[in-house]
Amino acid sequence: MSHIVTIQTELRDVEAIRLAARRLLLPEPTFGAVRLFSTCATGWQIQLPQWRYPVVADINSGKLEFDNYDGRWGERRHLDRFLQGYAVEKAKLEARRRGHVVVEQPLNDGSIKLTIQLGATA
Repeated sequence: MSHIVTIQTELRDVEAIRLAARRLLLPEPTFGAVRLFSTCATGWQIQLPQWRYPVVADINSGKLEFDNYDGRWGERRHLDRFLQGYAVEKAKLEARRRGHVVVEQPLNDGSIKLTIQLGATA
């Protein structure tokens, strides 16, 4: 039986953040305080391609802080790709923790299809 799932992503898992960064060949995320032009943020810093400032993930709230100056200091598509990668990696981690097998398939439109076999063994 097939099911369509929509996911609203909150970044709360450091391992999935690291896996998403690795997946996109980004620098290893680091934890700390950073200045975002006129404000400061503390959390897991993800440096996206061609972004002036990192994206900062607060894993307690699940929220992101960033300043891309309405696209002038970083294209939104890079953040969207990272969020997609995080959602995929988090879903795979959770499925595998429950003993399921996950098959990932990239689709022509840029989306990613995950097939999860319940109760299967790897």
